[in-house]
Amino acid sequence: MQVLEMFSLEGKTALLTGGAGKYGRQIVAALAEAGADTYIASRNVAALEEVAAEHRQAGLKVTALQLDLGDEASVIALCNEVIARAGKIDILVNNAVARTTASWDDDLANYEKSWHINATGLHSITRTVGREMIKQESGSIINIGSMMGMVGIENHNYDGTDMGKGWPSDYFFHKGGMINYTRFCGSYFGRYHIRCNCVSPGGLEEAGHPKEFVQNYNDRTQLGRMANQTDLKGIIVFLASDASAYITGANIPVDGGYTAK
Repeated sequence: MQVLEMFSLEGKTALLTGGAGKYGRQIVAALAEAGADTYIASRNVAALEEVAAEHRQAGLKVTALQLDLGDEASVIALCNEVIARAGKIDILVNNAVARTTASWDDDLANYEKSWHINATGLHSITRTVGREMIKQESGSIINIGSMMGMVGIENHNYDGTDMGKGWPSDYFFHKGGMINYTRFCGSYFGRYHIRCNCVSPGGLEEAGHPKEFVQNYNDRTQLGRMANQTDLKGIIVFLASDASAYITGANIPVDGGYTAK
């Protein structure tokens, strides 16, 4: 196989949780543009359908489906529907995340809500889809973590702004846990020729960011800039494809060198 052919996702079926958010949109594009029959799923099917329709107009294969990660029956129903439509699931991208807490002092009930989705829900869909991949004896699972799962808060990023107040600790907790969960899944699924890796993105620049924050953040990275709308696409295709056939249990920061300083 020629090297560029190894990156192709033609003939593969991908399932992505989420898909309408700031990371999800470029992940959908990466999978579909590389040739995968791509299914995107969340509770907000209307928002996903807008994304899917844009890709279908470009001749790509993207389908929006219903999913409530907090409901195991919904997880199982989604898996069964994708199998019924496509016959298999080659790629699972765990991208959806619940942001239910607002601060360190928030009600503990909100903390428990995030746990139900970001921990129990993550395991539910990984286990459910993993069972199908075990039957196939192949597959690639990609967890979308965050560099915030690798480091604490850099308060100086927020100098001169009103940002950075009341950070919710649950996000750091879950993204840090996702990295080691990835290592566990790499070990568990390896015997079935299924790989599991984690991508930990750094800050994605958004239109509403104060210029002071952007400059502070840029100075904190080694590449001198925040992430853009395409920076995740390459690593997603790499980990989903045969080009990464001997990589599992890894966490790959895509953060402009933020966590290397």
